[in-house]
Amino acid sequence: MGLSRVWVQTVADGLVRADSIIGITTHPTPAIAGKPPRWLLDVVLPTTTGSGSAGSWISSPLHRTLAQTDQPPPDATTELAALLARLDAADAAGVVTVERVRSGGITGGVRFGFTPFTTPESESAGAGVTDEAVLA
Repeated sequence: MGLSRVWVQTVADGLVRADSIIGITTHPTPAIAGKPPRWLLDVVLPTTTGSGSAGSWISSPLHRTLAQTDQPPPDATTELAALLARLDAADAAGVVTVERVRSGGITGGVRFGFTPFTTPESESAGAGVTDEAVLA
């Protein structure tokens, strides 16, 4: 069935359906007015977006930010890819969440969570995928 019933929470754009994700990336933002750059964890979607002027239009894939950190989030791309693979194998339905992890006042990592959707059947029978089962 794929990931058509799994959604990923973004910082400012709501939810993105997981089966529409074609890439996962981290990259720094430019430093602005003496402030250090930040690192973004993004998912890449197959939709293109453009910017510029009539003489210099640039088109690129659409990125949606999942987290912003002070330092590069180590292994975040592979951890998210692995989580999505486990959710796909489990035929899960729910929302992947991203939490920034702080250490010593610096945000440098992320933690992924999963909240399954509940249905009347799963609530009464205790069935369905749990976040513990999928994240293990």
